[in-house]
This record gives sequence, C-alpha cells and structure tokens, in this order.
Amino acid sequence: MGKKRRRRNWSDNEKRMICAQTKLPGVSVSQVARRYDVNTNLVFIWLRDERYNVEPEKVDVARFLAVEVIEPIATPEPQLEASPSELDFVLAGGHRLTVRGPFDPDQLAALIRKLAS
Repeated sequence: MGKKRRRRNWSDNEKRMICAQTKLPGVSVSQVARRYDVNTNLVFIWLRDERYNVEPEKVDVARFLAVEVIEPIATPEPQLEASPSELDFVLAGGHRLTVRGPFDPDQLAALIRKLAS
C-alpha cells in the first residue's frame, strides 16, 4: 500500500514567496518546487495567477548575508591551580605506592608497570 500524502494548504504569502524565488537569476522552478516539496506544475499554475506572480523585490525572500571569516582570537588556556593530591596504589605482591603532589601520568604508568612485573 502506497504512502498517502496529505494535501497542503499554502497561504497567499507563501505562494508569493515561492513564486518570487523562481524569478531570481540562476534559479529554476523545479529547484524551488523541490525545496518546498511542491509539485512543479502547481508552482507554474501559481505563476500564471497575477496575485502570486510578483517581482522578488516586493516580497520578503530569505537572503544570505556576506560573512568574512577571520582568525579566531587567541584566548589563554585556563590555569588550573595546583592542588595537593595524593594517590594510593596497592600492587600485586602487597606493595603499596603513594604519590603526592603533581606527577607525570606517563612516567607514573611506566613506574607502576615496572613495579608490577
């Protein structure tokens, strides 16, 4: 069984906006129809109706603004306060390792591997 499509009621302003977009340079009626999921033939019918066939300048049409991308402003990395820290490890064989203060995680991992072997 096919998918049943619900009939859409377009307001007069929407019809004017869609018709106005077809008048823009480099834009085809089928492109605009696909954008709004409207049958192309329906847009052509609207274009023949003088109520909707207006110039693009007279209708509010979505426009893109020119944007200049600039280099991001360098923000300083937040400085973390060195807080006293303490880590306790109990290794195989009953050995206990306590680390206090700042440490290099890679060096600590290498030390733990060495002691565990």
